[in-house]
Formats: sequence, structure tokens, C-alpha cells
Amino acid sequence: MTRRGWILFAAMCVIWGIPYLMIRVAVRELSPASLVLLRTGISALLLLPLALARHEVVPVLRRWRAILVFAGIEIALPWICLASAERRVTSSLAGLIIAAVPLVAVALAALTGARHRPGPSALLGLALGVGGVAAILGLDLKGANFFGIAELGVVALCYAVGPAVLAAFLSDLPPLGVIAVSLTVSAVVYVPIAWSSLPTRVPSGRVLASVAGLSVVCTALAFVIFFALIAEIGPVRGMVFTYVNPAVAAGLGATVLGEPFTTGMGVGLVLVLAGSFLATRARSPRAEVAFAGDGEAALGSVAARVREKRRRAAGLLLLQRRDG
Repeated sequence: MTRRGWILFAAMCVIWGIPYLMIRVAVRELSPASLVLLRTGISALLLLPLALARHEVVPVLRRWRAILVFAGIEIALPWICLASAERRVTSSLAGLIIAAVPLVAVALAALTGARHRPGPSALLGLALGVGGVAAILGLDLKGANFFGIAELGVVALCYAVGPAVLAAFLSDLPPLGVIAVSLTVSAVVYVPIAWSSLPTRVPSGRVLASVAGLSVVCTALAFVIFFALIAEIGPVRGMVFTYVNPAVAAGLGATVLGEPFTTGMGVGLVLVLAGSFLATRARSPRAEVAFAGDGEAALGSVAARVREKRRRAAGLLLLQRRDG
């Protein structure tokens, strides 16, 4: 990768590894609905003007039905479930379940009979990455809250289904416009939902900082960097940062929230790095385009795209594996 590619990659490893910590801090004083309203509202205020300036909003609004479905499945429902779950379970458990979402995509690829599949080296890398995530988080499910786990299950399901809607109905639209409008719709929907649960006094500085970080850095800025990363290094390499995010989350949990850092976490970190190397080993441009195209097919795309549209759609499909 280029130097710029490495910088963007490192930024995404950190930016989408810290939301679990921020959510856990924020829900100590805010209701889940209030947090979602603030996060979507602030992010929309930042991204919508940029999308308008690029003339990327009007084409998106022409498919308002699909946008409503996508916004509900990809943002509105999973974000409130995640915020609610982090009141009951550890951020480590949240990271583990959400990190397992790609396994659903693999299952979809198998069920739809995609022609081009990852090679043995890439499959080994992905397996090591998932195993490393499990070792890093080192959880005992017996002590976890069942309702919280169920809520995280809803999040994982939404993150697997949302990209199917995107690929089938929205993949040819401007990515920034899709995200900006989806965030705006979600914020509008949450105004009446969160109104009665808004805090009656100003939250603490830690909570305000967490809300600002979630909205400005982990959502608005993160999507801008994410699209730049996909354009720079392609969707196949770009997806690997999602395996590093749980390591960042575990490290922050240990240093900031006092969560234990076990031997399993250290071993898991090594596995994640090894898996990342194997999964991003050089492949031919033809194979990369074919693999990205199969990502579309596996998630319901019904039309063949030119190479640039394939890269854009495949990049957007990675939204299922971001910050939560």
C-alpha cells in the first residue's frame, strides 16, 4: 500500500475501535434513544451540507423508500440496540458479537453459490482474524446478561441485512449522499422517540466528550476517511481494519475502564495481526475485482456493474463491519 493508504488504514483501526468505550460511558447518564438522537443529529449536521455541496442528495431522495428501509436497518434500529446492550453487558462482548457479522456474509456467499471465492491463504487469514478476536475478548458468556446478548444479536442481524438492501437498491448512488440522508432520516425519526428521555441537566464532561467523539470523529469524520481508504486501496484490503478494531477496543477497555488484559488477549492480538497479513497478501487486479463483484452478488445485487461501480458498492458493503 501507499503511505497515504497506511495512514488512512491506521486511522480507521483507531477511529472504529473506540466507539464501544464511548457508548459505554455515554449510556451511564443518557438514555439509548437520547444517545442515538444526538449521534445521528450531530453527524447529519456535519455530513448533509457536504453532500449537498457535492449535489449528492437529490439522486438519493429519488429512492426514498429504499433509503427509509436502509436507514432503519443499518442505523436506527442497531444503534439503539447497541446502546441499550452496553448498559447490560461489557464492551468486549459487544465487540465480539459484532465482529462475527462477516461470518453471516460468508454464509450468504455459500448459499448463493458465488463463483469466485477467497483463496486458501485469505480464508486462513480470515479464520485467524476471527479466532484472534475471540481470544482477545476472552469472554465467559455464563456471566453475561441474556437480554443484552439478544440485543447484540439484533445488531449483528441488522448489519448483515442492511448491506443487502444497499447492494440491491442503492449501490449506484453517491456513498456520501446515502450516508448523509440516512443519518438525517434517523435523527428526524428519533426526535419524538427521545424527547421525553432527554437529560434535564447538562451531562458530565466525560459524557459530553463521548457524545462529541461518537458524532464527529467516529461517525462523520470516520465515513469520510472510510470512503477515501476504499478509493485508495480497494475494498478487499480495506476490510481488514475491522479485525484490528476489537484489539483497540480491548486495549482502551483495559487502560480507561480498568477491564482485565489477559494472556488470551495478547495471543489474540498476534493472531489478528497474522490474519490481517494473510488476508491482505497481494492478489491480481482481476482477482480483486472478481472477489469484490462476488461480494455484491452474495448480498443481492442483480445487475452487472462496471469496475468503478463495483469498487464503490463493495466498499459500501463494508459498513456492516464498522464501529457499531
